[in-house]
Amino acid sequence: MARVVLTNRLPDEAVELLVGAGHEVDGWEGAEAPSREDVLARVAGADAVVTMVTDKVDDSFLDAAGEQLRVVANVAVGYDNIDVAACRERGVVATNTPGVLVDATADTAFALVLMATRRLGEGERLIRSGQPWKWGMDFLLGMGLQGKVFGLVGPGAIGIATARRAKAFGMEIVYQGRSPMKPGAEAELGARRVDLPELLATADVVSLHCPLIPQGQPDSTYHLIDADALATMRGSAYLVNSARGPIVDEAALVEALRDGVIAGAGLDVFEDEPRVHPGLLELENVVLLPHLGSATVETRTAMATLAVRNVLGVLGGDGPLNPLGG
Repeated sequence: MARVVLTNRLPDEAVELLVGAGHEVDGWEGAEAPSREDVLARVAGADAVVTMVTDKVDDSFLDAAGEQLRVVANVAVGYDNIDVAACRERGVVATNTPGVLVDATADTAFALVLMATRRLGEGERLIRSGQPWKWGMDFLLGMGLQGKVFGLVGPGAIGIATARRAKAFGMEIVYQGRSPMKPGAEAELGARRVDLPELLATADVVSLHCPLIPQGQPDSTYHLIDADALATMRGSAYLVNSARGPIVDEAALVEALRDGVIAGAGLDVFEDEPRVHPGLLELENVVLLPHLGSATVETRTAMATLAVRNVLGVLGGDGPLNPLGG
């Protein structure tokens, strides 16, 4: 029997898999997410830990867990919160949950596109404020999507799924990425690969789906969208980020939105999450969501279940379904 620590609450279906396999489950029942101190105290002596994207798995985490730790299973597809090299050096298997959250996250990304371009957030806030309003020909006019250019940054599974939704709305697809889009997807979407400056200069909507690669590493995406990048965009364009917050320089985005450098933005992630830059809160031309990309019952259950199956694969000797770092 192994001791498996859950750093946050998981759906019952996932927990039952662990219990059914005969393992001791140390779950979290708090109403709010545990603090860093709580996590480090609880992982001591664990054979396996199921982590969230908000948990930083670094040397301190691994030291706190101890040498018996065998697997860290992240309930997320992105894993910028995990020091994969440090895990490998200690013989700890790190895993993620790709595939199961593609459509849910793409739905959220495209919802941000619609909310930002059609000013739906502004309209909803106006109604709730109780202010008087009246239909008019120029009342809360937004931008239609048909015939416009959708600029995809990061042509992975979620990015391609979002581009499919853009295509269904009659948009032309251009994309930028370290690698070409799969030929079948490129043909299906009629997508054209361009470099980032061209994408920024020509797209009516720029949607971010690339991984967060830290500063100092090759192909770093930290502050990929900074003041210079925003200045390259069209004044009528919109930026959508459903990937990772630090890909965008939030302070520069506030200035660009405030000064009309771009028309608007939609954000599901933030640079210093859960803190939101106070300047964003003062602006009407930005839609703000609290990291809801994969937030459906079905998707979160599938993610948790996949993470647990990764744990069971390691503990059972068969290996994980989704190992990180080779």
